[in-house]
Amino acid sequence: MRARLIKTDGLVQQVLEAGFEDPNAPLVLLIHGFPELGVSWRPQVQALSQAGYHVAAPDMRGYGGTDKPEGVAAYSILHLVGDIVDLVRALGKTRCVVVGHDWGAPVAWHCALLRPDLFTAVAGLSVPFQPRRPQGPPTTVMAILSERAGLGDLYISRFQAADAHRALESDPATTLRKLFWAYDGATPASKRSTGFLAPGVDLLDSIDDGATLPPWMSPEHFAEYVEAFTAGGFEAPLNWYRAIDLNWSLTAFAQDHRISQPALFVVGEDDPVRHYAGSAEAGLKDWVPNLTRSVVLPGAGHWLQQERPDTVNGLLLGFLGEL
Repeated sequence: MRARLIKTDGLVQQVLEAGFEDPNAPLVLLIHGFPELGVSWRPQVQALSQAGYHVAAPDMRGYGGTDKPEGVAAYSILHLVGDIVDLVRALGKTRCVVVGHDWGAPVAWHCALLRPDLFTAVAGLSVPFQPRRPQGPPTTVMAILSERAGLGDLYISRFQAADAHRALESDPATTLRKLFWAYDGATPASKRSTGFLAPGVDLLDSIDDGATLPPWMSPEHFAEYVEAFTAGGFEAPLNWYRAIDLNWSLTAFAQDHRISQPALFVVGEDDPVRHYAGSAEAGLKDWVPNLTRSVVLPGAGHWLQQERPDTVNGLLLGFLGEL
């Protein structure tokens, strides 16, 4: 396993990589979400490479050791998919299986949607494919649904504010500890975040100050996150959220298009994301007709590849073995 910098089309990406010795090994790319890094996939990089795959887990655009372009427009879904397309080329391959978690899952789904010639199969963890809806921009729709349900603002709506990252940056260690704890399966249900915020309450204030590291998070691993987000900040990661209306406007050409490749979906039974993505999970087969398995992991929360590494490794290896 090695970490290295790779120059792609206008971007320098830091990549955690293994299994690169065999030029004929099939390529698997692992895409992290928020607030994570390529190292969140370390158990999968090890297991999949030992099974004969060339595996790479990049720090995504705006994260860790990868470049952080300025401006919301630089974080559209087309840029994010383009980064993965060019990474495949830079790694000397013409085909790839793509796996994504959290925000990385929409990127993986869209890699499969937009470039089926390149991405031969796709796996999404925690976040199902959510097709473009003609009702209007996502932030408008989210605000209407939240008001009707009387649940308060979804945190994604709060992230639209131009200065939303500043509260997260005031104490990166506290921010990360609270976020990992509030979305973890081991955290008591009454303490987990629902994703919805009452008026005047921000995301961090909604999470118990007694938050501790999840049982799977070692102090050494946590220090990797703290170092990366202290250095790089949260503005670029939040730009992914700020670009969701832009993504809607850019992807009209893909309206009603379905993902035809073999696919796997895995979600934790107690993942708070299911509070606001559950409808897409229920209808996933309609949009991904070649979905081979949809797996709910009992007692698991949001951070699947880290909470349940052995289980996730087994599911991925089984999926890859069937291709």
